[in-house]
Amino acid sequence: MRSVQTLQVGAVLAALAVALGAFAAHGLDGRLTPEHLATFETAARYQMYAALALLALGTQSGQRRAPIVLLAGSVIFSGSLYTLALSGISVLGAVAPVGGLLLIVGFVVAAIDAGKGR
Repeated sequence: MRSVQTLQVGAVLAALAVALGAFAAHGLDGRLTPEHLATFETAARYQMYAALALLALGTQSGQRRAPIVLLAGSVIFSGSLYTLALSGISVLGAVAPVGGLLLIVGFVVAAIDAGKGR
């Protein structure tokens, strides 16, 4: 992903995280169980972490691999948790660790590439 694209995706991901967090606080309170609400809020929080990472990586021209892995991790991790919280389909809880692993790998790749001057 090019630097400009990384910045754009990071900004959109951050805006969506804020919007979804506000939706959870104001639109879902009382409609979801406390456990499902906490799950939704966790999804929004980790989405914001990924968004902030993308914004930082977008300032580094050599970071092309990590943003893709971080985006995939965020979509899988947060997406599965959002869906779990709203639908109650508990099997989606098994998908979230795949996204979490991708997030971890994305941060490691960012560190490796930074060390190589990419």
